[in-house]
Amino acid sequence: MPANIDAAIFRAQVQLDRAGFGPGVIDGRKGRFFAAALKGYQAALGLPQSGELDGGTRAALDKDAAPALMTMVLKDDALTADFTPDIPPKIVDQAALPHLGYRDIVERLAERFHTTPQLLLALNPALRAPQAGMELRLPSLIPADRAYDVSLSPQWRDTLATLNIGARQPQAAKIVVDKSESLLKVYDSQDRLVAQFPATTGSAHDPLPIGKWSIDAIAFLPTYHYNPDLFWDAAESDGKAVLPPGPNNPVGVVWIDLNKPHYGIHGTPEPARIGRSQSHGCVRLSNWDAARLAQMTSTATQVYFQE
Repeated sequence: MPANIDAAIFRAQVQLDRAGFGPGVIDGRKGRFFAAALKGYQAALGLPQSGELDGGTRAALDKDAAPALMTMVLKDDALTADFTPDIPPKIVDQAALPHLGYRDIVERLAERFHTTPQLLLALNPALRAPQAGMELRLPSLIPADRAYDVSLSPQWRDTLATLNIGARQPQAAKIVVDKSESLLKVYDSQDRLVAQFPATTGSAHDPLPIGKWSIDAIAFLPTYHYNPDLFWDAAESDGKAVLPPGPNNPVGVVWIDLNKPHYGIHGTPEPARIGRSQSHGCVRLSNWDAARLAQMTSTATQVYFQE
């Protein structure tokens, strides 16, 4: 393990992610979302909510005895995937692209293994010049079950597999988004906390709409309809635009539509900025957390936004 990565924290982050308590991007470092994931995991298990990797929490996490790192051989098809290397910075210019895919293999692998390009390259310096046959060290996040519901489209099933989302997920009766904590919490029908994810929750200009909401629909691999009239910071020259789907779409790989017009829960192409950037009132998750949440929810799931 590279010197700038804490092996104990890295292992705990991988275990928390596998348990459904997202620690943010896996980077082997302490941070507020790592502490929040520990507290959520501790609450779910009835442990003291210290937010620390204490003995009781370590023992509970270690019931998942799978290794924190796995190896994978880089194959030709991974290197020849449908990349989108040149994504214009202006949103209206992105509408001209046929697809908003990953820029390169490093970005694709970082998202697949819920980490950052920086950590990926720290573990695999040779990946700066990727070649087929190269053996990579990666966070151990391949799910045990990828037998997805056949009613899902083949493209969405491929996306779930690419993001390492397991086919079996707890079902959400209630979602609670807490503005003060920048967290999205998932509760089952017995009001038990079963999952938790870091979230960006609005901004001073476009605050989170506090209250009770419902889910109208879930759109997988959505197009993005940009309307500058809805954005206070849009350029005067901007016109309406429809952006193609893909992981680098402004709302990522999934849009969970709420019964408040123009508001939803969605993914993002910038997972490292969750909780650090601002949104236009919507709830933003990493693509992998948004995809996992989509497998837990339905139009019967209630949604609560609170301070």
